[in-house]
Amino acid sequence: MLTAMMIGKKITEARKRINISQAQLAQRLFISSQAVGKWERGESMPDIITFNRLAELLGVDLNYFSENFRSEGNENIAFDSLVKQPDELPSRKLNQPAGQAGKKPGWNMSRGNWVDADFSGLKNLHERFSSSNVQRCLFIGSEMSGLHLKSNNVDSCDFSGSDISRSHFQNSNLSKNLFKGCSLKEAKFSETYINGCDFTGADFTGVEFKSGGLENNMVANAVWNRTSFNAMYIADIVIEGTLEDCYFENCAFARVTFRNSTLINTFFKNKSLRRIRFIDCQADRMTYEFLKNGKADLSGITLLTNEGGNE
Repeated sequence: MLTAMMIGKKITEARKRINISQAQLAQRLFISSQAVGKWERGESMPDIITFNRLAELLGVDLNYFSENFRSEGNENIAFDSLVKQPDELPSRKLNQPAGQAGKKPGWNMSRGNWVDADFSGLKNLHERFSSSNVQRCLFIGSEMSGLHLKSNNVDSCDFSGSDISRSHFQNSNLSKNLFKGCSLKEAKFSETYINGCDFTGADFTGVEFKSGGLENNMVANAVWNRTSFNAMYIADIVIEGTLEDCYFENCAFARVTFRNSTLINTFFKNKSLRRIRFIDCQADRMTYEFLKNGKADLSGITLLTNEGGNE
């Protein structure tokens, strides 16, 4: 008979295999680390919906949690099998038989445990990177547009100068990564927690943030145009520059500062905006009224006229 203690042991083994802590696992499940600790000690068990999510995060089949499951040693892709000869990755297309020149490479990085690898210049990744643990890897100058990251833990990696436009980050944890100068145009971040990342010079045009967290990130010289934030927790961040046609709805703010910012046609729909500071900012009439309705402190905002000058 399968017991809570047996389930807890399986969770512990799978978590340690991908080298993440109880706190990191809890963060990606949007629960407390104490709850994960109770599972692993056999004091409680996840519900069926959480089991499905847990399997994705840990890179295992749902049957892994069954009583009769026997490991075949294939829960994770062996790291050496892909990176033993990295020079082959960009040239593999040249060695294909006639008639297959347009066929995409067959390698798949999903459900992997990638640590201290250099994948700079990587191309054509798309949906083959889900449910992976990625730590201290380099993706500098990579072409990663259309990438779909689902249930990933990405920690201390460098994506500087990469094209990540039209990508979808879903149910993932992004921590202490570099996204300097990245194009994130039309990207989507859903149920994803982003903490301690550097987005200096990044382009957030058309980006959608929904039902996740954005905390303690650097966003200096970033481009904000048609950027939307829906049901997000936004904390410990300083936003500068021009925000145009942006959207904040049902967000929770903590220690958020707009400094030397110009807000144009930017929509705020929140019960309270009192935890936002505005320093040397300007706003058009409509944005000003949205902020006023949310009881924001308007003392740091100068109102713009329709012609762009100050009133």
